[in-house]
Amino acid sequence: MADRTILFLDYQNVYKGARSCFYPQLSPPHTFGQVDPVRLGRLLVDRSPYPRELTEVRIYRGKPAATRDIKGYSACTRQIAMWQVDPRVEVIARTLRYPAGWPDSCQIGEKPQEKGIDVALAIDFVRLAMERRYDVGILMSTDTDLKPALEMVCSMRSDGGPRPEVAAWSGTGVRNPRLAISEANLWCHWLDEESHKQVRDPTNYTLEQ
Repeated sequence: MADRTILFLDYQNVYKGARSCFYPQLSPPHTFGQVDPVRLGRLLVDRSPYPRELTEVRIYRGKPAATRDIKGYSACTRQIAMWQVDPRVEVIARTLRYPAGWPDSCQIGEKPQEKGIDVALAIDFVRLAMERRYDVGILMSTDTDLKPALEMVCSMRSDGGPRPEVAAWSGTGVRNPRLAISEANLWCHWLDEESHKQVRDPTNYTLEQ
């Protein structure tokens, strides 16, 4: 029987990681770094030497507020709608936190920030493991705040719990940091530039489709 596999994506982290790894120019177009989450999940499952089935792709991301950034909100809404065409996709989105006075009178360099995304991802990674919703959970992020969740799921292995794995980008001469824990040698799916090309999403979601 194929192992039920869920991909957990810290989307903005994955997006920024791809941009820094594969598009080092100062200001690449905003579509560079975008990925199709389902194609990414299928790639990871298909490359495994073990029989696996992609049962779910869970995407965690911030979402612009309609009252603060209608263009960003509309683009994000279109992108999420495109992802959700596949019934395996579950999007967990939280409204961005905006600096006081944004965008005209905030401090120089201040930008909207994600709030609670890492917590939501960590909770679900552990909760779904405890519920035996997956046999393999692949977490793609470089956020070290997620290490305790990996440690918790790893501790379940001795009791027949699921297998935690991680994924990370790897460019020519540069690798994004990968999540690692001291308790175990987690398998890392290194994804090179060719891999990124296979899962890249060039859609400009700021334009109405």
